[in-house]
Amino acid sequence: MLTLKNLHSLCFDASHNGIMVIDCSGTILIYNKAAKRIFNFEDANLVGSNIQEIRPFAWTDMENIIKTGQPQIGKKLVLPEATIIANRTPIYAEGEIVGVISVFQDVSEHEKIVAQLHNYQKIHEELEAIFESSYDGIYVADGNAKTLRVNKSYERITGLSRESLIGQNMESLVANNIFNHSVTLEVLQQKKSITLMQQVKSGKKVIVTGTPIFSKDNNISFVVTNVRDISELNELRIELDEVRKMSSFFYQSLQEYHEVDHAMQDLVVKSQAMIRVIQKAIKVAKVEASVLITGESGVGKSMLAKLIHKMSPRKEQPFVKINCGAIPQSLMESELFGYEKGSFTGALATGKTGLIEAAHNGTVFFDEIAELKPEMQVKLLEILEEKQFKRIGSTKSITVDVHIIAATNQNLSEQIRQGRFREDLYYRLNVVPISIPPLRQRREDIPALVESILERINHSKNLQKQIDPVVIELLRQYDYPGNVRELINTIERMIILSEGESLVPSDLPSEIRTHCTLHSDIIAEQTPLKEALENYESQLLQKVLEKSDTINQAARLLKIHPTTLWRKMAKFNLLKTAIS
Repeated sequence: MLTLKNLHSLCFDASHNGIMVIDCSGTILIYNKAAKRIFNFEDANLVGSNIQEIRPFAWTDMENIIKTGQPQIGKKLVLPEATIIANRTPIYAEGEIVGVISVFQDVSEHEKIVAQLHNYQKIHEELEAIFESSYDGIYVADGNAKTLRVNKSYERITGLSRESLIGQNMESLVANNIFNHSVTLEVLQQKKSITLMQQVKSGKKVIVTGTPIFSKDNNISFVVTNVRDISELNELRIELDEVRKMSSFFYQSLQEYHEVDHAMQDLVVKSQAMIRVIQKAIKVAKVEASVLITGESGVGKSMLAKLIHKMSPRKEQPFVKINCGAIPQSLMESELFGYEKGSFTGALATGKTGLIEAAHNGTVFFDEIAELKPEMQVKLLEILEEKQFKRIGSTKSITVDVHIIAATNQNLSEQIRQGRFREDLYYRLNVVPISIPPLRQRREDIPALVESILERINHSKNLQKQIDPVVIELLRQYDYPGNVRELINTIERMIILSEGESLVPSDLPSEIRTHCTLHSDIIAEQTPLKEALENYESQLLQKVLEKSDTINQAARLLKIHPTTLWRKMAKFNLLKTAIS
């Protein structure tokens, strides 16, 4: 039978919230099933127990409520069993506080849900930041082609605002000519990633890549489109092309510099005119075109031909020099092309390999090409055009691969006019003409050449000859009809005939002293040699000092030590000319 007492008990136990009542001494009078569940007291009977023993910290708050009559609303308590929110209210009887009722709710699950929501909110904010910070434009549509989101970069690239796009279906956007076509619609139709060129209403062209995102049932939930401005890519491509061109230019320049520097290790070159000749030779060495070297006798045509060979891909193969003026005409054909055994009286029984055949895969240098007779010119032309020739006494053609370099000190145009040189051969040889200037046109090379020649001859003859700066200056003034060859012979003659350890003006050949254009009267006058030398040295020092910015620079030009220069300046009273 339901009584009022049973009804009260049933109501207490039906409450989801925990309920506990204590008296003013802290004794527990009532607690319901929810309180047992929350506090994990399912098997214990707490009625009659004191709250001070079970929850000492709770008694402090409840005692304060009993004393003050002030309730506690929304008190959060973190217990070992649970996290609760408690409302504690004093109980009055006839105007006096007789106890406290505590109604509390377990919010542990709620706390977990709130924490998860905070995590989801943080992740959402991070994804939002990533979405908006992408340099590429991002366009998101659902599985029905309805626009869901666009980022700031998409607005920047296309010039379209998100307000004009979000909520719009891609089909209507295409129909209204906002886009000329849609990658989103293509992806929805073909169910795969697609990249295409798209033109927006502003006229700007963009590259778009649409990617489908599938749901668990294999339907497309979203289409994410990445957008990049093609004009920016074109600008980057143009910039990259320019950088590549500059890089290629600097690399080629550096390569040429290293090649010239490498070539200069074997050559003595100071003048810009000869540096340009060397640069041209290095370039032609790479392409292996026919070369015609011209220049006066003794300028170094053979040396340049060897340099071209050394800098070419054939550098490990033979270099064969053929002096067309030194081989008797009667022997020219057999020397160049060889012969079969028994070809003529006196021929070797084994036959002979010609010089051109011996140079197979290498370089053939025809020096003094103008001396080659017309009948031999025809055979040389055949090698240039057909890369073939026949030995004397043979009917079988031999194929040969050679790089042809020719040189002459003659005017071949005049030779052609006189009928002594074939015009067709001239043009086949003159693919790349290189003209070496005479020594008198590059006098700045002379001092370095003199030092190099002196060092080489000293080494070969085990000598230690020095050369007076005055002599170098006088040698620099001479015109050298025989060019470098004459300079070499001059130095060698001076070394052989000189008496002392230093080459002085009196050791110079008479033709150089006679034709010296700078202060030649010093040498020509009938004055004592010592006086003439001192007079000339004084004038030379004064001239160099006037042209120099520092004592060290003047010493370098004279190729003497600065201390030696100071001593000579004091000797000739030139200290007032000194520069600091």
